[in-house]
Amino acid sequence: MLKILFMLLLLFPICFMKNMFWMVQNMFFMIMFFLILINFFSNYWMYISYFLGMDLLSYGMIMLSFWICSLMLMASDSINKYNNYKNLFLLNVLLLLLLLLLTFSSINLFMFYLFFEGSLIPTLFLILGWGYQPERLQAGMYLLFYTLLVSLPMLIAIFYLYNNLNTMNFFLLNNSMIGYVILYISLIMSFLVKMPMFLVHLWLPKAHVEAPVSGSMILAGIMLKLGGYGLLRVFNFLQMVGMKFNYLFVSISLVGGILISLICLRQTDLKALIAYSSVAHMGIVLSGLMTLTYWGMCGSFSLMIAHGLCSSGLFCLANITYERLGSRSLFINKGLLNFMPSLSLWWFLLCSANMAAPPTLNLLGEISLLNSIVSWSFLTMFLLMFLSFFSAAYTLYLYAYSQHGKLYSGVYSFSMGFNREFLLLFLHWFPLNLLILKSEISLLWL
Repeated sequence: MLKILFMLLLLFPICFMKNMFWMVQNMFFMIMFFLILINFFSNYWMYISYFLGMDLLSYGMIMLSFWICSLMLMASDSINKYNNYKNLFLLNVLLLLLLLLLTFSSINLFMFYLFFEGSLIPTLFLILGWGYQPERLQAGMYLLFYTLLVSLPMLIAIFYLYNNLNTMNFFLLNNSMIGYVILYISLIMSFLVKMPMFLVHLWLPKAHVEAPVSGSMILAGIMLKLGGYGLLRVFNFLQMVGMKFNYLFVSISLVGGILISLICLRQTDLKALIAYSSVAHMGIVLSGLMTLTYWGMCGSFSLMIAHGLCSSGLFCLANITYERLGSRSLFINKGLLNFMPSLSLWWFLLCSANMAAPPTLNLLGEISLLNSIVSWSFLTMFLLMFLSFFSAAYTLYLYAYSQHGKLYSGVYSFSMGFNREFLLLFLHWFPLNLLILKSEISLLWL
């Protein structure tokens, strides 16, 4: 792990050199290639040092982080073109990637907490520094305070654990079962806000709408997955209390998913629609995870990876049309089929991935999650029925409204899209459909 860490650290000076924007991105891809080379498909912890190590769960998340961060730089060409503090931007993304790498490869609960909170800071700077609406300050505050408020109890819970069990290592904590309700709530609440669970999701649509495209991509791609990853780690020793109280969170998530889907159906802002759909998808992930079944755990991991790629790609699409038309409103982004026909294919492919059409990884994840949730209680069948239906409904609404209809009369610049943009979309879509061919990585990690 240290070699990857050093490679990233040595990229810091490159950020401040002239005309090195694409160099940093190429380096990200190269480190990603090294990561693929040290690949292992073993369910044990590997590459263990003092507090760093990887198992399959961390490995998948680290790969996703590198992939999304590389694509963030590719999507943020306007920052490079208009020289909008691009060196600071590179530094910010690099710092974020470093913190994410450390978060996912920590085998120590306290270290995990430290980097988990640390990754909030660069995200905040992305929104405050490169966002393009005046409300970005408020969005940043929402993000900061929602996350900080609920993670302080978690810190106390971690100290309590250390005091009683004398260890913080994930694989040593697994041997103990904890039965305290307050401990359970304070440990998982922080992750539920990060997920975000319905009722504590208000910071997400705000942050998404105000963030630049890179901010949206990292939020949808990885920040939401931090919560799921944390829950998968702490539920190893919280099973006893989990069995008593998880039904509460499952029901909130499922009912919330339906309500959020209904909210999606009346959005006029492209970005807000995609952001709310993230909340609905994460609701299913959370419910499956909370059932504590094998299917649920594995399916939630699959869907997290799939959603990271798919949602990020949709935000890229929204940004491409925003750069052309100067607006994200669905009233203006109409009839794009006449305007950029070659992009309509990508809209179609990523929208179909969003509603879990085969052969995407989303389908695999959702099937596993449906299995786990229905086997947990048959009553959830009705909720899941509505959830699946509305998920297809709002995705089709997004696609049909933006691609069909009469072209807005104010549109005057006809541009087909750059190679960079098509490559960017391809790199989101291709792994999404490729991973289903070797799905045991994401489905059999336990």
